[in-house]
Amino acid sequence: MSDRPDQSSARPSPRTPSFAPVERASLRSLLHERKYLPLRHRVVIAVVAGVITGILLADWRAGVTGAVLAAIGHTVYCARSASSVPAWRRPSVAERRTEAQLKKLERNGYRTLHARAIPGSEAQIDHLVIGPTGVYAVDSEKWDKRLPVRVQSGKKLFHGPFDRKDRLKEAAWEASQAASLIGKKIGREINVVPSLAIYGPAIPWKILNIRQVDVFEGSRVRKWITKRERSLTEEEIEEIYQAAAQTLPPRYAEG
Repeated sequence: MSDRPDQSSARPSPRTPSFAPVERASLRSLLHERKYLPLRHRVVIAVVAGVITGILLADWRAGVTGAVLAAIGHTVYCARSASSVPAWRRPSVAERRTEAQLKKLERNGYRTLHARAIPGSEAQIDHLVIGPTGVYAVDSEKWDKRLPVRVQSGKKLFHGPFDRKDRLKEAAWEASQAASLIGKKIGREINVVPSLAIYGPAIPWKILNIRQVDVFEGSRVRKWITKRERSLTEEEIEEIYQAAAQTLPPRYAEG
């Protein structure tokens, strides 16, 4: 809280204006602000539509009508596509699908944290799962279903012509960082199993470990977790969950 005295009841001096001078800005400078970008687009679309319609129909009134209709259409489009939540704060389709599966594990004693940041980096663990069978870091990926997924020499993951070595390295690094941070918090080593849950293309295997990362089709995530042997007690699950919640902050501010 501020140490300044409460001035809410103080009256302004008769010689001091009770308002701050307003800096005037030109219309051009205002329209260059980012928040007016949709307005600029709307104007351009309306002008182009009006000119084309007027030329095609050889009637300036038809051109005006075309411009108005184009502006209305753009306004409706923006209203439908706009969201009060910034895009970077919204989970992807793949993340939502995985989250829906993991929610069903709660009744079996599993705890989950979603979209958790690795401090000091731009990396994010999409889903951290703590339960009777262990601790898991799941990264959810939506890939183009038209491109095949294949493995070369047991160490290289390809999506079509693209080598996904970077995603494997990232997933392994995120899990190792989570294990280190949580381990320091609780005072003992833990193991966090990294994984890629892929949605979209067909995966020609059930579960395959590539560069220490388990890779599988997204719908298998629950089975992948629950089919392992039990290794944690309820007390250990809660301890690790609380430590993870404290050491791995949300990727975006709550509220």
